Parts: sequence; C-alpha cells; structure tokens
Amino acid sequence: MVDVPTKPVLLTGAAGALGRVLARNLGAAGWKLVLTDIAPFPDPVPAGCRFVRADLNDGPTILRLAEGCGMILHFGGISTEHPFETVLGPNIRGLFHIYEAARREKARVLFASSNHAIGFHERSEPLDADCQLLPDSFYGLSKAYGELMGRMYWFKHGVENVNVRIGSSFPEPVDARMLSTWLSYDDLTRLCVRATLAERTESCVVWGASANARTYWRADSRAALGWLPQDSADGFAGQLAGKVSGDPVAERYQGGGYTAMDYTRAAPPPGPLFK
Repeated sequence: MVDVPTKPVLLTGAAGALGRVLARNLGAAGWKLVLTDIAPFPDPVPAGCRFVRADLNDGPTILRLAEGCGMILHFGGISTEHPFETVLGPNIRGLFHIYEAARREKARVLFASSNHAIGFHERSEPLDADCQLLPDSFYGLSKAYGELMGRMYWFKHGVENVNVRIGSSFPEPVDARMLSTWLSYDDLTRLCVRATLAERTESCVVWGASANARTYWRADSRAALGWLPQDSADGFAGQLAGKVSGDPVAERYQGGGYTAMDYTRAAPPPGPLFK
C-alpha cells in the first residue's frame, strides 16, 4: 500500500505518456492529484483528483493550480528535441513559473530531467550524479538549465527538489542502448513516491533507470530518498544486444540519437572529453 501525502500533489504534463502512468498509479493509490497539461487529458480522471487544462507559460494559472500543494511532480514541457524557440517557452519560462509556485507554497519539486542533459559523455565513461553537464540538444540544454534552476532555488530560497535524469521510460526496452537506460513505469512510480514522502531531499540528482546491469551510471542520491529500483532490462539482452543504430556518433555517446541530430563536426573529437 502506497502512503498518501498529507497535501495535494500537482502533476504537470499529465496528458503525456509518463504523466498518464503516474496519474493512473498514484490516483489508484488514493493520492489527491491536481492534473494539468496544455493538451486534454485522454483518460478518466481518477477519483479524488481534478484536471485543469493550462499552459506552463501562464504564470498566474500555475500559481493558482499549486495552491495548497506540498509537492509538484513536473513532467510538463517539450519532451523531445525541437528548435530552440519552441523549447524556450515551456521548458525555461514554464519551469520558472513552477519554481515560483513551489517557493510560495513551500512545496518540493520533482523535476523530470533527462539523460540528454549529460548526453555527450562517452558510453565507456561511467558517471556519478555530480558529473559535468554536457547536453546533447536544445531539449537536453533545457534539462541542464532546469537542474541548475533547482540548485539555485534550494540555495537561495530553500526549495527542495529532486532532479531525475530519466533514461528511457517505456513499457519495455526496444534497443541495445535501452539495456543501459531503461526505466520501468513501476520503478518510475516508486521513485516519485519516495521523492514525495522522503523526510528531506535538499537539491539532489537521481539517475532515472531501473536495476540494469549494463548501466552507464553509478552514484546518486537514491539511498537518501529510500528508492531502490526493482525491475531490470537484463531479461531483454538476448533479443536486443545487437539492435544498434549504426550511426558512429549516436553509438559513441550516452545520449544516443540526440547527439547525432544536426551534428556538423567532420568527425568526433579524439578520446573522452575533458580527460
């Protein structure tokens, strides 16, 4: 039985793939959710929850939605690579509105960051959570910015936040890279529960991946949250180990295909970066 927070939880991006999973799982556990998205919510709204259609660029509306909430699960915004001007509004300005709402309500934030915030690290380079940010795209750049915004709001205003660098969260892994990056829906839900209910988080980073033996990622703050992933991509290794893109840039870096988008270098730089 999942414990229920004492205050409502604001879930942005509720109409997206991961938002719908969380709305269903947390709503079924009795959580009182305020669901919001710029798109209509395509599923039945869970009992005890409500959905309000809103744009993250609309600061006053975000402030109203957050009233009385003790936690903001922020999964809203542009979720794939787009031109900079498209990413700018929801992912930069919109995140500012989320943090201003959290500051006013003294709420905690779970920020759905991404492996694309560190995507230009080599796959051969195991990373701890305090590694250098090396975004691989405008989308990844917005996630790196979001992590820095959370850090500033913690030090300046005491707003606690958990930055989850999501790898690849799908029903199951579909290629060789996901044998390292896959995050099951159940592990994601459990992570959101622990990020919400943990006694203290300060401003921390957690790798959003299940217990995959081939992981690129090592130390993070999961122990402080009390989160331990229970699923693994390992059972898919036999069928997926040879399923690769064939692109030398995508296969070299942890960010995969995002690193190869609009890539204009004649050749990748020699050796691991910053070594």
